[in-house]
Amino acid sequence: MSSPARLLLLSDLMLLAVAAVWGSSYGVVKSALAFYPVLGLLTLRFGLTFVLLSPALRSLRGAGARPLGGVFGTGVLLLGIFVCETFGVLLTSAANAAFLISLCVMITPWVEWLWLGRRPTRVEGAAVLLSLAGAWLLAGGGRLAFLLNAGDGLILLAALLRAVNVCATRRLMQRPGLSPLALTAAQSGVVAAGCAALAWTAAPPNWPPLPSLAGHAAFWACVLYLVLACTLFAFFAQNHAVRRSSPTRVALLMGSEPAFGALFACLWLGERISAASWAGGGLIVAASLLATVVRRTPRAVRSKSGSIETIYM
Repeated sequence: MSSPARLLLLSDLMLLAVAAVWGSSYGVVKSALAFYPVLGLLTLRFGLTFVLLSPALRSLRGAGARPLGGVFGTGVLLLGIFVCETFGVLLTSAANAAFLISLCVMITPWVEWLWLGRRPTRVEGAAVLLSLAGAWLLAGGGRLAFLLNAGDGLILLAALLRAVNVCATRRLMQRPGLSPLALTAAQSGVVAAGCAALAWTAAPPNWPPLPSLAGHAAFWACVLYLVLACTLFAFFAQNHAVRRSSPTRVALLMGSEPAFGALFACLWLGERISAASWAGGGLIVAASLLATVVRRTPRAVRSKSGSIETIYM
């Protein structure tokens, strides 16, 4: 296996690890929310990540106004994703939310085509359909009920923002000298500041005193896991992988998150999973494998800016 192929395989494995970590995060977040409200928890999670990664920001000193604007823009997109997802879940059913957020896998190829000028392949199209069918089964299939309420709209907006964000990150990471750690640090700072501002102004009850370290060890263990695994590692891995791969491929691999979430709920939380849900999880895994295994060869693509980019498919 050539060195570029090994690097791509490593990126794919990192993305699958991120999907597994994010799949397990729902139970961890639920446990943490028993001690602290949503916006306060998001501020704490991303604020601690920003502090840990702040030394990496030194690499941005020589960056121009345009790259720094792009870094700030992806941070704003990430803030929008978390706010829409968080409040969307409060206003719609869990099944609807799980299925609608998975539509990011279907939206990403179109955003990539319209914005970056790369048309999805037939293999990617088949993988997207497999992943979508799997998400439908995993989320409950016929039990889904879409009444076009505010919650459904927010989750759909979050799915669109996810697709735009991965394409924006892909474009940004093509710039020489921009490290994934620096981008992750800057994004974390924007999300932490945005959530803190919302907590202070729009939702003051979301900013109570922090639980004590001595009396709430379980809460701080959850926060530590969310910071180190679900934020620091996860966003670094995504920003690192999108430099070597296409946004559609990244979305397909990250789309296995619901399958890992169901597996975690079954093994760790003791929840019962139906046969249809197991089948849906299998289709999602099959879609991820199809995106990973079928083609792993470099392909030259002309972007809309006219430059030639090498993307591994």
